[in-house]
This record gives sequence, C-alpha cells and structure tokens, in this order.
Amino acid sequence: MADVAAGAKIFKTKCAQCHTVEAGAGHKQGPNLHGLIGRVAGTTPGFSYSAANKSSGITWNEDHLFKYLKNPKKYIKGTKMIFAGLKKADDRNNLIAYLKESTA
Repeated sequence: MADVAAGAKIFKTKCAQCHTVEAGAGHKQGPNLHGLIGRVAGTTPGFSYSAANKSSGITWNEDHLFKYLKNPKKYIKGTKMIFAGLKKADDRNNLIAYLKESTA
C-alpha cells in the first residue's frame, strides 16, 4: 500500500522546486499540477509546454505517471522536464498516492 506521507516528502524534496499542487497557485518552472489525474498532457492553461508533451496523447493516470516518473525524458522524448526520475517503484507509488490526494 502506498504511503501518502512518504509521497509528500518526496514531492517536497524532488518536485516542489518546480511544481505546485494547490488550486489557483501559479506555475513555476513546471506547471501547477492541480487536477493532474485525468488531464490530457500539455493542456494546463497558462503554461508553455514542449511540442512533445502537447502531442503525446497521454491522459494522466496512475499507470502513465508510474512509467513517466521513472524516466520522464525516455517516456516523453523531447519533454522540457529536467527531472532524472525516481528509480524505486515504492517511491513512485508513494508520490503518485500523494499527487492523487493533493491535486484532486
């Protein structure tokens, strides 16, 4: 079972520098992630996405996030996201659990 609190710590140390999750919060280097689950990649209003993200055809769900967060540049070739990825499956599952809760 995924650990939301552990996911929150991962978000704070690995993601919060570039992303926000709160409704109405602005974009940083990366887009605000509020409403992430079920959203089509590259469609957050007001954020300048790469052509790769906009044309990926991905609708974000747990499966896509699990694969993407392992190695973003490999999953969406040409993405602007500079994050190297989370190699440990438990870390990805915990982060996804946090994102599901915090971006809803």
